[in-house]
Amino acid sequence: MRLILLGPPGAGKGTQAARLVEKFGIPQLSTGDMLRAAVKAGTPVGLQAKAVMEAGGLVSDEIVVGIIAGRIQEADASKGFILDGFPRTVAQAEALDRMLNEKAMQLDAVVELKVDENALLSRIEKRAAETIAAGGTVRADDNPEAFKTRLEAYRAQTAPVSAYYASKGELTVVDGMQPIEVVSAALDQALPG
Repeated sequence: MRLILLGPPGAGKGTQAARLVEKFGIPQLSTGDMLRAAVKAGTPVGLQAKAVMEAGGLVSDEIVVGIIAGRIQEADASKGFILDGFPRTVAQAEALDRMLNEKAMQLDAVVELKVDENALLSRIEKRAAETIAAGGTVRADDNPEAFKTRLEAYRAQTAPVSAYYASKGELTVVDGMQPIEVVSAALDQALPG
C-alpha cells in the first residue's frame, strides 16, 4: 500500500496514519524525520541537506525526493509506505511522480482529509488541552497564532497538491470532520483491496 495523506494541519492525518501503519505493517514517512536521519547517517544526500540547512536555506525538492527515493528502498517499506507532509507543493508532487516512475512504482491512493477550517482551531485548542491534562508537552505549533500561520502556508502551497491529484483522477476525499472511527471506516473504504 503506497499512500499519500493530504489535509491541513489538525485534520487528523497523524491519527489516521498511525492506525494505517498498524493495519498494513508499513512505515509512515515524515520528510522531516527522514532529513534528520540522512544528515545523522552522513549519506550523500544527507550531506547535501546538511550543507543547505547549515547555511540557513530550505532543502530543495531534488534533495527531499532523493531522501524519499532512498528511504522507500529500505526493507520496512517493501510492502508500501504512507507519505505524510509530502508532497507539500505541486513541484514536489511532480518530482515524486517522476521518481516513482523511474522505480516502476505507483501510488495506490491519494486521500485528502477534508475539514472545516473554522472548526480546526477549536480542534487544535482541544488537542493542546488534552495533552496538558495527560501530563504531556504541547507541540510548539499548537497555539492559535502558529496554527493560523501553518494554515495559511497550507492554503498557499499544499492545497494545490489536492487539485493536482484530482486532475489526474487519483484523489479521494474523506470527510475529516466525522468522529475518528467514522473517518477510519471511510478511509478504509477509499483504499484498494
